[in-house]
Order: sequence, then structure tokens, then C-alpha cells
Amino acid sequence: MLDIPATLMRGGTSKCWVFSRHELERIGAPVDDILVRLYGSPDERQIDGLGGGTSTTSKAVILSRSDRDDADIDYTFAQVGLTDGLVDWSSNCGNCSAAIAPYALHAGWILPRGDRTRVRIFNTNTNQLMIAEVLTPGGIFDESGDARIVGVPYAGLEVVLWFVDPAGRTTGRLLPTGLAAERIDGVPVTLVDAGAPVVIAEAEALGLTGLETPAEIDGRPELLRRIEGIRREAAVRMGLARTPEEARKAVPKVAMVSSDGPGGRVVGVTMMSMGKAHPALAITGSVALSMAAATAGTVVHRIATPDDQGTVSLRTPSGVIVTRIGIQNGSPAVAITRTARRLADASVTLPVDQLPGHVPGLAEEALLVR
Repeated sequence: MLDIPATLMRGGTSKCWVFSRHELERIGAPVDDILVRLYGSPDERQIDGLGGGTSTTSKAVILSRSDRDDADIDYTFAQVGLTDGLVDWSSNCGNCSAAIAPYALHAGWILPRGDRTRVRIFNTNTNQLMIAEVLTPGGIFDESGDARIVGVPYAGLEVVLWFVDPAGRTTGRLLPTGLAAERIDGVPVTLVDAGAPVVIAEAEALGLTGLETPAEIDGRPELLRRIEGIRREAAVRMGLARTPEEARKAVPKVAMVSSDGPGGRVVGVTMMSMGKAHPALAITGSVALSMAAATAGTVVHRIATPDDQGTVSLRTPSGVIVTRIGIQNGSPAVAITRTARRLADASVTLPVDQLPGHVPGLAEEALLVR
């Protein structure tokens, strides 16, 4: 067994294990193999690993100090599959992004600066720059907090997360097909790339009111198959896959939107994550929805637009989330408030002899260089 230092963090409505890139790379095995075995995949329960058996609790964050002039921390996100034994590196996780600044401050990678400390984070999956703002009264970092967000039962440390110039980070364009709206399988959709590639679909055209619970949606296998077919076709149109069969499981995501009625200012949203209805909302999805709301002709823009302050209200199964469109570093940016908490500092064990292509002595060599 090889011991690896790791920290369990809650970021927004997700949980993620945070690893140092240096600690993983020094093991000398492919990081994909390391994560799959650490998390106990493939197994939908992940009974012999760190994973929690759901997409929101099978996430890894890999960090290092950045050499970039515009960033303090380099951040790579990994979504560890439950049953396929694969790691998806194709997207960012906005909720886990909220855990990075508190982690860096706790670890001493970043020192508090004034009453509000800004941490510049570069996501390597999508080349996305984020700026996280954490309150540090009197230049002191206190992990406790009294901020609350929907989808989390307890208060936590407030983190304001700005996605700077988020449009086209994966495909090169806010609207990868050049169309504000189109149809797939008879359903009006907007294909948008901001924060992450997202398929925004009209809920009514899918036979939904927008008030269904995630369990009700997950209980309709024929609906799930139709949504997955739309998602895979969208992946091809967005240039993310050559064929529907080759579409990755995590990208693009799907958000089904509905109206709260004539003249309403709130967009109803049910988002899909790894084939199931999300209990709240992927934060990268909220960035995409916000940018779409500000873009004429999109499925979202037809329902509601940002108010005079640039805010967009998104009603999720867990409650209403509010985003704000503004300017950071002279570029358009979308902000959302999250909370975060450090749950545990740990030493996790890796049975290296169970890794594919294991070479005897690997663990001992890794231990000697610590």
C-alpha cells in the first residue's frame, strides 16, 4: 500500500478529493489508473474506494502552483466514472472550483491580502481563468462562515467565483454552430459553450412542466434515452465528437429550461449530470445559461433576460440560484456565490499491486523519494 496525502473538500453542492499534482505524478503510474483504483471504480457503489457512488461525489481536483503570469493556482478537474472505469478530463466543475481558494489559503500556498483575498485560478481542462474572492477580515483567513446556498443544509465559507471571459473555451465560440436556436429530435435547443459546453433544451417540448423532481425524471427511462440521444447529436454539431457514439459522457451537459409564466424573470432549470437529473445545478452550467440569457434568440433569452444589474435567476430543484454578469480584468465575466468547507485532511491508501501494468517495487521506490 502507498499512502497519498489528500484533502476532502465540499465545494458548492459537490464533494471532491484534492490532490497535489506532484504527489500523484511521483507515483510513476498513469494518473487515470491511480484515480480509478483510489475511487473504487468500476463499481456503482464504489464500495472499495473514496467515491460516494454518485457523480457529485466521484470527483477529483489536482492542484499545483502556477507558473502563469495571470494565475496563482493551476487546477485540473477529473470526473471518475462509476461503472465504466474511465476518467473524464474534458470539462471543469464549477462547484469544485469553489474549494480551491479555501484549500490554497489553508495550505499556505496563498497568503491573505487585506479584508478580501482574490485567488486567480487557471483551469487546465478548459483554459478558463477564474477569480475566487474570499473574505479575510484584517488579513486573517477563518475557515468558518455563515453563508448559505441552495442544495447544502449547513452554512459555510462564502466564495464569490468569477468566470472570466468564459465564452468558447472548449469550442472557440459562444455558439459553436453559429445558431442561437435550432432543433434536435424536434426539440428547440441552444448549443452554447461558456464555462462548459451545454445543450439547453426546451422542457415543454420534452413533455415536461419544469416542476418535476430529479427522481421523477430519472424514473422515466424513455425520456432519459431521448435526452441522451439529443446530447450525443449535439456533441457532433458542436464539434466535440465525430459521431454520436463517440460523445463523451460528461460533455456536453444538458439543461432543460422552462418559464415561470408570462413576464417572469426566473428561468426554471433541470440539469442532467452523467445521465441523471442533477439535484441542484452544475455551476459551469449556470455560466452557460447566464450567457445564453444575454444572447438574443436563444431558448433561454425567450424566457427571461438579465435585469438592469446583470443578474439572472435560475430556479433549480433545490431552490433559486442567482448569477451576475459583469466585468473582470477588462473582460466579460459571470459571478456566482458558492460556499465551501474542508471536511478532512487524510492519508489515502493506494494498492499499487492492483494497478494495470504494475511493476513490483513501484510502491517502495515511490516511498523512498518522499
